[in-house]
Amino acid sequence: MRVAYLHGFLGDPAVWDGIRGPAALALTLPGHGPAGGPVSPTWEANLAAMAEAIARRGGCDVVVGYSLGARVALGLVATGRAPRAVLVSVNPGISDAERAARRASDAAWATRLRTDPLADVLDAWEAQPLFATQARASMAQRAARRARRLTLDPAQLARSLEVMGLAEMPDYRPTVDAARITLLAGADDAKYIALARALPLPLVVVPGAGHDPTFEAPAALAEVLAAALAL
Repeated sequence: MRVAYLHGFLGDPAVWDGIRGPAALALTLPGHGPAGGPVSPTWEANLAAMAEAIARRGGCDVVVGYSLGARVALGLVATGRAPRAVLVSVNPGISDAERAARRASDAAWATRLRTDPLADVLDAWEAQPLFATQARASMAQRAARRARRLTLDPAQLARSLEVMGLAEMPDYRPTVDAARITLLAGADDAKYIALARALPLPLVVVPGAGHDPTFEAPAALAEVLAAALAL
């Protein structure tokens, strides 16, 4: 089985080290480093770019994604570009009535990325309540992740929020198919467990994790993923 792994916003392929198998693909999302290329003008164009990147490396049977990567993986399945997905901490879409508020929030972060030192923006981003459980990680873990994040291009991150943010993504909720999608969420991530349980899809909870199991509980995530991929 060929598996492709997609990281989240502010991430990179290294987040899957120790989780993915040695033969699996770990790709870079647009705007997150040279290997991912610049952010294209639309959600659909970026989805097509990721599909092409996977195809160039031999294709895959399953796409595994976390957060933004999970939304991309969902888009690949919904548009027939991938046969199956395992989605970690995914928001499958929002209503049109919610888009203006989300677009404004993403625009505010994008402005900060263009005007403030990246380290200051990262401090504010990581202080959001959604990521509170990450304080349990060691100082060494947090420092290593911060070092990788500081190598990213703030202008491209801003474009990612503007073009690949939830406000620009189609609402994929009507397209979800239990035969092709499995959901994972951290046991301590009440918001995303609730989002998952609102969908007619199988949900597996990752113990000892909040929103980002790749960072907070990689060993537990690897075990849960192995079982999900074997289904």
